[in-house]
Amino acid sequence: MGSISKKDVRVRYKMLRSKLTDTEIEDGSVDIANNLLQLPIWKYSFYHIFLPIQKQKEINTEFILHILQGKDKNIVVSRSDFEENKMTHFLLTDNTTLVLNKWGIPEPTQGVPIADESIEVVFIPLLAFDKKGNRVGYGKGFYDTFLAKCKPDTIKIGLSFFEPEQEITEMIPRDVGLDYCATPSKVYTFKKL
Repeated sequence: MGSISKKDVRVRYKMLRSKLTDTEIEDGSVDIANNLLQLPIWKYSFYHIFLPIQKQKEINTEFILHILQGKDKNIVVSRSDFEENKMTHFLLTDNTTLVLNKWGIPEPTQGVPIADESIEVVFIPLLAFDKKGNRVGYGKGFYDTFLAKCKPDTIKIGLSFFEPEQEITEMIPRDVGLDYCATPSKVYTFKKL
């Protein structure tokens, strides 16, 4: 496989994801969570995680949530502002009320706010990634804006049902790359250790 444009990636991977069965999503999500356990990322305190859009057949992050809760970590979730294309972050606790917004994203209604700079590890949704650690999402730029505000050493981990493309073209400077990406079969490392 050679290179592929962002536009073609979005078309291809939305189609591939639409064909996933509920069982494939569940099994793949469990395998991804288990593969994350081999990474040297568990010494930190604040972990940002996305809550899946079920109609988009995103990875079920419930299994990663269980790992984080078992390790007694601070779990951070976001609320999206679609007018300004930005996210605000809140601590996920037993008292957090989650509601689906009009795009089907589970979001906290209120809670303890967490600053971008406090977040040490981010699990990132994506449609596809390549062997250089470039990622392609839905194209709204929410995560690029958020990650640009995080500390430079914040660990960025993509989660993907699919293996990487050789190269995704048309990446721009504001596109923030990954340190790792976990798939059901393995973890890819892009971070220079």
